[in-house]
Amino acid sequence: MNVSRFNVPRLPRLRSFKFTPVALIAFFLLYNLIGFVFSSAFAPAVQAGPTAPAKPFIPANMPTSGDAELDQVILRAGEEYGVDPRLLHAVIWQESKYNQNARSHAGAQGLMQLIPATAERFDCQNMSDPRQNVAAGTKYLRFLLQRFNGNVVLALAGYNAGEGSVDKYNGVPPYSETQNYVRIITSRYGKTYHPLLAPEQARVQFGLVPQTEQVAQLAE
Repeated sequence: MNVSRFNVPRLPRLRSFKFTPVALIAFFLLYNLIGFVFSSAFAPAVQAGPTAPAKPFIPANMPTSGDAELDQVILRAGEEYGVDPRLLHAVIWQESKYNQNARSHAGAQGLMQLIPATAERFDCQNMSDPRQNVAAGTKYLRFLLQRFNGNVVLALAGYNAGEGSVDKYNGVPPYSETQNYVRIITSRYGKTYHPLLAPEQARVQFGLVPQTEQVAQLAE
């Protein structure tokens, strides 16, 4: 039997492989392009939330009123006027126990128990306002510390009985209230001398900035 009479289909000839790398690269690029388009279209939109404000620095050994906002008022006043906030806490605790509405029979008002004459002298318009009251009381305490060369005992005696009484008796006046006042606050504060520093120096001296900032400022 002659097989040449039948039409036997021929197998297609294999093409050259020289274009295979190009085809693979094209396929790879097309695949990634499609994936990018579809992932962008169907991926859930994610919006960045608001950045939380930096938590203000408070030294670990700083007393607290139990009110974070008031603690910041006291800290800022100490920083601004170069007075150790720990001393301010001790004075406020003794004067009002952190009660901004405290009022004495003698007419002293607010956290630092300012009398009207002292409030006016140190520019406090509203004695019931914590910021104004603490600022004025801090300025008065700063004034007394300067007047008595950093002597905490005499400055406290002047705050309680007036600087004129300290001058009159050349020391703590012989009033039981004033003597107890001085004893209690110096015991809570733990110091009888307060350095007279510029605010930027006081921040470092009293540890009111983080350790890294203290080192940087001391190096300047």
